[in-house]
Amino acid sequence: MRTLGNIIWFICGGVVMGLMWWLFGLLAFISIIGIPWGRACFVMGNFSFFPFGQEAISRDELTNEMDIGTSPLGFIGNVIWFLLAGIWLAIGHILSAVACFVTIIGIPFALQHLKLAVISLAPIGKTVVSKEEAAAARYSMRK
Repeated sequence: MRTLGNIIWFICGGVVMGLMWWLFGLLAFISIIGIPWGRACFVMGNFSFFPFGQEAISRDELTNEMDIGTSPLGFIGNVIWFLLAGIWLAIGHILSAVACFVTIIGIPFALQHLKLAVISLAPIGKTVVSKEEAAAARYSMRK
């Protein structure tokens, strides 16, 4: 079912938003100081191409260790990201979600766009893993 969902998602709009993520990533890489944002863009762009069966979680939730992206510097990076690119990607995902909500069959895709809109506001410090890995990471954090 995941594969079928990802194929339909990719054909019916996922490719457009994934390419938007990659475009912002390329723009970030042009300036040397934008490389951390560019890296996050490519990770989230790949997630935007094929989101079903995957989940974006915080890296410290996965590894139980803080790194630069999950530290206060990551928070500052997310604020800068929000102001320069995050709001535009979120608007794109919200508009795509509205277009998907119009049809009954598009509701699961609209919900995925809304999840991606939230992620697009602050992607620094996040990584994409399978749903099973995310559940295992959450379970190990509770212990």
